[in-house]
Amino acid sequence: MLHFLPGPIIGCISVILYIANTILWLIPILICSLLKALVPLSQWQKFFSYLLDQLASNWVLCNTFIQKVFTKTKINVTGLEKLKMKDWYLVISNHQSWIDILVLQRVLHGKIPFLKFFLKKELIYVPLLGLAWWALDFPFMKRYSQHFLKKNPHLIGKDIETTKKACEKFKHKPVSVMNFIEGTRFTAEKHQQQNSPFQRLLKPKAGGIGFVLQAMKGNLSKVVNVTIYYPDGAPKFFDFLSGKIKQVNIAIETQDIDDSLKGDYVNDRAYKIQFQKWVNQLWLDKDKKMIQLEAQAKKDM
Repeated sequence: MLHFLPGPIIGCISVILYIANTILWLIPILICSLLKALVPLSQWQKFFSYLLDQLASNWVLCNTFIQKVFTKTKINVTGLEKLKMKDWYLVISNHQSWIDILVLQRVLHGKIPFLKFFLKKELIYVPLLGLAWWALDFPFMKRYSQHFLKKNPHLIGKDIETTKKACEKFKHKPVSVMNFIEGTRFTAEKHQQQNSPFQRLLKPKAGGIGFVLQAMKGNLSKVVNVTIYYPDGAPKFFDFLSGKIKQVNIAIETQDIDDSLKGDYVNDRAYKIQFQKWVNQLWLDKDKKMIQLEAQAKKDM
């Protein structure tokens, strides 16, 4: 609608509107968060959990509206038809830019439950946002390194128990748990440092989602495997807001979480090896998908 404006002006206006939109929805989210925290009754907290998810969804909806008004970024998506709001999902994706989160929120909004990210337990102490994340049912997890556990063996198993407790609320409420299993954004430098066997991806970290599936006790029913490709290259945040990114191509594949993907990732070595093989094969297929999306983009140019 306002695509004709110069890119830097579009970018500055977009930043202002993003900040205003965040403040607009953060205020009621914080108020509802306090009300949820003050009354420890299950039905009361359940009501506010649904209300808070709706407020956060409205924030995403407004962000998407801002993007559509100021930019002509075309997002091509395949695979959305298999998704539904009343299901439990583990969402995984390759990671190239901070924009990935905005893109994922945009294309998955209204298709699956509001995305929840596993957060480090220390983040609950972030002023205001920690309370909001808690109220929005973002699971907080405490991870201990193998080195730390060797010095403190009495804490073995405590991290998974903490996460299981955080996931109890998802038994009766559909949820989408999001994880970037590369652990960091892709860059050519990181790719080289890792000596990654994949052409377009970094090495996946199976432990993260293995830990999540174990903590969720079988409550997650499907994996939503998202492949994001930027024909113009991985965008910087301001470039995206300025309308410099013309196109984003996304392929979504969904598969059931069957018994072969369920097990004790921490203590069952056989299951751990099997699960790591599954993740590596998933990443090999994703690498091929990235190459296909790249070839298709060049063909369409």
